Parts: sequence; structure tokens; C-alpha cells
Amino acid sequence: MPKRIVIAGGGTGGHIFPAIAIANAIKKKDPAVEILFIGAKGKMEMEKVPQAGYRIEGLDIAGFNRSSLLKNISLPFKLIRSFFQVRAIFARFQPDAAIGVGGYSSFPVLKYAQENGIATYIHEANSFAGKANQLLGKKAKMVFVATAGMEAFFPVDKLVVTGNPVRSTIVNSRLSREEAIRFFGLDPALPVILSVGGSLGAKTINEAIAGGLEQLETAGIQLIWQTGKSYLPAAQSVTTGRKSVWVSDFIKEMDYAYAAADLVVSRAGAMSIAEICVVQKPPVLVPYPYAAEDHQTVNALYLVSAGAAEIVRDQEAAGNLVSTILELAGDSDKRASMSARLGALAIRNADELIANYIVQ
Repeated sequence: MPKRIVIAGGGTGGHIFPAIAIANAIKKKDPAVEILFIGAKGKMEMEKVPQAGYRIEGLDIAGFNRSSLLKNISLPFKLIRSFFQVRAIFARFQPDAAIGVGGYSSFPVLKYAQENGIATYIHEANSFAGKANQLLGKKAKMVFVATAGMEAFFPVDKLVVTGNPVRSTIVNSRLSREEAIRFFGLDPALPVILSVGGSLGAKTINEAIAGGLEQLETAGIQLIWQTGKSYLPAAQSVTTGRKSVWVSDFIKEMDYAYAAADLVVSRAGAMSIAEICVVQKPPVLVPYPYAAEDHQTVNALYLVSAGAAEIVRDQEAAGNLVSTILELAGDSDKRASMSARLGALAIRNADELIANYIVQ
């Protein structure tokens, strides 16, 4: 009988795209393996996973809301309900193993699997492990991590340093800068900034970019701008008639976007950093300050300490982000040095390493 594997997690591209990369690597190694994704209803995995060619089932679950404690009242009931849903899914699919990549749905799926003697694997993308993964790691078969030094969070005998899986379209891209820039209707003769606040957007980054459009245009700098759905109308209104700006709520062709960019403005999620290291594009990082255990700041400082990134604090973005962009855009020597240091940190085959361990 072919092996059956459940992959659980999602909520953001930082969880979904690595999960798909792992699934693709497993299928490449053993095409007979059957894979089922489990995500959270209403989240972006319910759209992105089927687009990648995999089946997905959704749970009625939500994460802990740090901004409003009142919104967490229903959380215990959703968690209990999700366990019943997981039980039904497992009864139908009968998986041999479960992989958790982070996000709302990871915990009930891996917890149920562990309680029923099914092998579990965890991928922890960040430099500071989340509480749920720390709990699950005690009974996991293996814990795949991005960097060394994670013994404070997981049993040392279960740790395997693999790096973070990056989409194959990005890893294997051979696009030229000119080809990529023309894809977005921009001028290859002028510098290009790529601004991505993550798959769901970033209000602070978007507002700072919107306020600095005149400065960027005056400096002869072009912009590829991923805004997220909520900010798109505002971005469209301030970019009308500006030929130096390409704007969208979501960029599907990230291989083109990275190839076109001379530098990147981004949050500091683990997957964004992994991609930036692979493409070797100097970043200005604006860590999301409300991430669990402030792990985005930890991620960003890891690159800053290696001389591979600039950091602008979220609360300082309105006043400092555009000036930091302009300064870095004007310093080609510094960008070249940062690019080389990013390349030294890049891991290009994390998905294959993880797949090898799981299939074996």
C-alpha cells in the first residue's frame, strides 16, 4: 500500500509555500505517496494548496488573538471541535505520518496523531520556537529547524538543521533582470525596489511607502509593490498615473519580482528571509512587532549581525523607512557586500533534506 502523509498548517504564505515545497519534494522522491493537507477554513491555504495540485480539508479553528482578549472566548470551543474534525479526517484518510509546518491547524492535527501513535514531524521556521511547537516537539519523531542553537526549545536528539524550504520557482530561477523588469512594465535602465509586507500585506510598510512615493520618484527609483488585499484600494489611488510603480495585492510571480529587484523591503518572517538569502537581494527589514515572542525581530537581527540586512523598527518606519531605502539604493558597494553575505547564508535544498528524512 502507498504511504499516506498529512501536512498541517497555514494561515500565511510563510507556512503554506514551505509546506507545498516539502510536499513536492516528497512526491519527487516517492511518487506513490498520497498527501493530504489540513488547514483552517477561510485562510489562504484553502486557495493556494489546490492551485498547487493537492487536496486540502479545512478545520473550524482560529489562532490566539493578542490584540483583543475578548475575541478569544470561543477559542476553546473551536479547538475541541477541530479535534473531532481531525478524528474524522484521520478515520477516512488513515495517514502513516503527519507533518506540522506551523499555523492554526498544526496543533490539533499533530496532537491527535501523537495520541494515536502516528509518527509526527515538525518544521520550525523561526529562530525562536512557538509554544505549540515546543509542546509537540517532545513527542515528535524529528524536528526540522532553520538554524543551529535550537536546543533551548526542543530535545537535542530530535533536532535536524535543514534550513527553510524555498519555492522551487525561486531557487531554480534563471530570469535576467531586464526580462523580469519588462514583465512588470518598468524600465530596466532605472533601479527597482520590491516592497512586500508578506502574503497578507503590512500596514506600516504600505503607509510609509505611500508617503514616500514622491521621494522615490524624484530619485528615479521604480517600485514593485505588493500591498495585501486591505490596502490595495488606497495604494491604487495614490499610484494612479505613476508609470514608475507596479502595484497588486498579491504577486504570484515572485521569481520575476525578485529577479527585477535591486533591493527588497520586507517583514522579517522566516520564509521571507530564506527567500531573500537565496536570491541575494539586499533587504531593508521591518519586523512585525506583535509576532509571537517577537520572533521577527530575532530573525532580522540574525541577518543584521551578519552584515546582510538593514533594519527599521516598525514604530520608526513612517519617519525612517524611505530614507533608509534611498541611502541603500545609492550605495552600490554596500549592496554588493550584503548580497555576498546573503549568499553565504542561503540553503537551497531544505525541501529535499526534509523529504529524505521523512520518506526514509
